[in-house]
Amino acid sequence: MKTFLGTTLLLLSFSTFAQQQQDTTKRLKEVQIRPYFSTQPLLRATGSIGLLNSALLEKHASGSFVSAMNTISGLRMEERSPGSYRLSIRGSLLRSPFGVRNVKIYFDDFPLTDAGGNSYLNALEVAGAGQIQVLKGPQGSIFGANSGGVVLIQPQENNIGDPLASLRLEAGAYGSFRQQLNLGQQFGKYSLNIAQSYQRSDGYRDHSRMNKKYVQVLQKYNYANDRSLKALIFYSDLQYQTPGGLTEAQYQDNPKGSRPADGALKSAIAQNAGILSKTLFGGISHDWQINKQLKHVLSVFSSYTDFKNPFITNYEKRKELTLGLRSYLEYYRQTEMLNYRFNLGLESMQTASDINNYGNDQGNATALKVGDELKAASNVAFAQLTIDLHKKWLLELSASTNWYQYAYKSTFPVATNRKTNRFDLQFMPRVALSYLIAPSLSLRSAVSKGYSPPTIAEVRASDNIINTNLQAESGWNYESGIRYQDPKGRIQADLTGFFYHLQNAIVRRLNTGGSEYFINAGGTRQWGLESSISGWLIPVNTSKFIRGLQLRHAYTLSQFKFDRYSDKTSDYSGNNLTGVPKHILISSADVQFAGEWSLFAQHNYTSGLPLNDANTVYARRYHLVQARLSWKYRSAGKFPLELFAGADNLLNEKYSLGNDLNAAGGRYFNAAATRNFYAGLSLHFKKK
Repeated sequence: MKTFLGTTLLLLSFSTFAQQQQDTTKRLKEVQIRPYFSTQPLLRATGSIGLLNSALLEKHASGSFVSAMNTISGLRMEERSPGSYRLSIRGSLLRSPFGVRNVKIYFDDFPLTDAGGNSYLNALEVAGAGQIQVLKGPQGSIFGANSGGVVLIQPQENNIGDPLASLRLEAGAYGSFRQQLNLGQQFGKYSLNIAQSYQRSDGYRDHSRMNKKYVQVLQKYNYANDRSLKALIFYSDLQYQTPGGLTEAQYQDNPKGSRPADGALKSAIAQNAGILSKTLFGGISHDWQINKQLKHVLSVFSSYTDFKNPFITNYEKRKELTLGLRSYLEYYRQTEMLNYRFNLGLESMQTASDINNYGNDQGNATALKVGDELKAASNVAFAQLTIDLHKKWLLELSASTNWYQYAYKSTFPVATNRKTNRFDLQFMPRVALSYLIAPSLSLRSAVSKGYSPPTIAEVRASDNIINTNLQAESGWNYESGIRYQDPKGRIQADLTGFFYHLQNAIVRRLNTGGSEYFINAGGTRQWGLESSISGWLIPVNTSKFIRGLQLRHAYTLSQFKFDRYSDKTSDYSGNNLTGVPKHILISSADVQFAGEWSLFAQHNYTSGLPLNDANTVYARRYHLVQARLSWKYRSAGKFPLELFAGADNLLNEKYSLGNDLNAAGGRYFNAAATRNFYAGLSLHFKKK
């Protein structure tokens, strides 16, 4: 409550200051978003949306999405060791031992999430991302199965006036090094953008080395006045070691240590535990403006992943191939009083997974133990009607039907016939409304249904048993919010309240050997409050010592509880949802000084969170402070240069970022790095 009151007072102080400065401040460009099919002002959006542009991404250490993504209220991203991402929107990390589940991710027009429900977000690179939009809450009415939300990532591409090429080099603590190269050029109706990067790190903990190579190519060709083609391809080669979870005693004694041997189980170092993942992803999109009212968009895409995971108890090899398409037809009509847009489309994809588990002898695969083949099919038909009345009322009515199934058969030790597990046809509606009260203030409300079937990685978890009893989770989400943006564009504020009742929540479990499996809990009741505000306390100017001061503030309150959840021995009903902190507060300051100096500082407060369903073990709260100082040298003609240095965890906090939930043997903790530093440079090449 104190934080909420503080947010309100801060908003009032910003508003008062803005009124005093309106005559001396230039009008800033209105924030535009594209959450569904068309571009619209953020102020009029019907949903709760988090936004990161390239300028914000550049203010954080460039080797990871984690720090920047965590500035969005309602979102939590973790990294157990370099390269090992986990992401949740509005709460649930129960399903994600690593990777991303129950959240749908798109890279440009193409789904990064495969038909089996897995998203290899760690395959992407910050170098290849230009903008990130996070649609919070279920968005199945347009994007298919998800119970948490949708992440829309736009690839990096040059605009008119941008540098033709840029090179970034960065080095820091624990042997970290990063190189990033971006190239972009326009040739008449054809444009080409290339992003390439390499990074490595020895890691803070023992046995946490990481190495990653990445290249991305984006091409656009407007071959006719009303038609255009787009092609996107990336290749990622990621290797990282997994140090494993520690017990509380081990964590307190030596947080840098990796998982030691335990009885007959060997240590993470002895088994060379880690991930080796190579992904090739590509898609082609065609946009045809048939006439002034009618448009058709067709996208086809494919991905191939070669995944290897030497683990404590076995060595898994997985090959996954995805093929799919997404297409929609749009009809748009505009009158003096009423604008409306109708979209009708489908998304269909299949993912084939060949999974084999071998014995593991010091990181070398030995005899084959278990082999399975699984094929997931996801099909979505969707429709949306958008009605804009007097440019004040914006109504969105959307719905989808979802067909999901997976087929499976064993190839070793006993070959079996293929069987199919089909899930019931799901209808997922969404009704949303926003009203522009004044040019700077809007209200909104939405009701939507979420649905997320178990992923292939949950159906066939690391215990090597195909669990056909695992059911999909689903539920209804209700939310309302208010958004403010002053006419000068200097202040933006957003407040959202929501309630989400999730049923059949999928929960992770570990057996005594450390292998995971999943079960359905009774459900959850999730009350939440999200607020964000940003404002220029000192407007951008060219005469003062401080050339600009912008403050940002984001707060998340999560009152998430288990509902009707028990097993054979315990009743967890009413317990706090595992892995979810009740309070998260992110505050930052961006200061521009004379002489092309700038300073960015950020504080992250995260409250304690339960590490098991019984709520008997909690991770401690922490305060994470980071800062970045930069200097730009512009008088170098067509070679402007930027030098920067930064620090992370300035308070030298001892904390775990990426806990193993419901861990066997109490191995919950994955220690994050203590105080550390980095420095680097960026060099740009421009035309004269």
